[in-house]
Amino acid sequence: MVSAGPPPRRWASRHTYGAIDLGTNNCRLLIARPTDEGFTVIDAFSRIVRLGEGMATSGKLSDASMDRAVAALSICADKLRRRRVSLARSVATEACRRAVNGRHFVERVRRETGIRLEIIAPEEEARLAMLGCHRLLEPGDGPALIFDIGGGSTELVLIDTDEGEPKIRCWWSAPWGVYSLTESEGRTFASADERLAAYGRMRERVRHAFRRFSELLPETREGIRLMGTSGTVTTLASVHLALPSYDRRAIDGLMVPTDSMREISTMMSRMDRNERSQFPCIGHERADLVVAGCAILEAIMDIWPAQTLGVADRGIREGILRSLMARDGHGI
Repeated sequence: MVSAGPPPRRWASRHTYGAIDLGTNNCRLLIARPTDEGFTVIDAFSRIVRLGEGMATSGKLSDASMDRAVAALSICADKLRRRRVSLARSVATEACRRAVNGRHFVERVRRETGIRLEIIAPEEEARLAMLGCHRLLEPGDGPALIFDIGGGSTELVLIDTDEGEPKIRCWWSAPWGVYSLTESEGRTFASADERLAAYGRMRERVRHAFRRFSELLPETREGIRLMGTSGTVTTLASVHLALPSYDRRAIDGLMVPTDSMREISTMMSRMDRNERSQFPCIGHERADLVVAGCAILEAIMDIWPAQTLGVADRGIREGILRSLMARDGHGI
């Protein structure tokens, strides 16, 4: 008689986990339950809050931006309660790290929503982003660079996957994200020539910020792989596919030739805001920020010239969930 073995695990009946990622531009929530295959998302939320608006000149979070963030976090708190989340982690990144009133804002969030935000270090931000998306890397033996273009910073992680699970070789955090880089140049230009000149200056700023990291990268570039997790890469991938509306199923895990991403970036840098907003997956909310994202992306492709770019519509939130579930013994 052949034993049928132990019954399948039914993690979903045990705990519900939550993850909040409050960035410089977006507030995102993910609620999930573990399964044998990983986890199943049962609720999600995302809203553009522009928390870092005006920080380039003031050095602090404005009252209006904090109000927007608290309103979004209040929705998150309500979802956490209604879904009976048993364990959650809520993190804040570059805007709160840099703002002189970041700690004051965190206390206000706790007082008004009950959410305990944790201002994480750039290294932890990079680790969580890598943990959330590395499973989408294309197969290969060469080193891989995973990056996350945020609103206020960009994190880069060089990993090895030779032994299965990824090992971080080195990481870097540059103080340029789509919001901070856009504010460094402004948003209004009289002509295409002025827009191109501004784009060149943005690329040079980012290239300089990456200079020391590029010196840590291996000289051999055989078999290298590249993956991005951010609104920039998912937006540009949508333009590449000419999607009439955003479709996560078409984007998450997509491999795009880097030459195509460069062509799209060049096109975006020449257009004015109104022209960019006509793309259905860009719209008015992203039209003023996408060019800075293009500049950061091109600077990354300059230092890590892979042939294809992997696109991940997942990142810090998924990394948080995997970490929380792993602590409870769920092997995912």
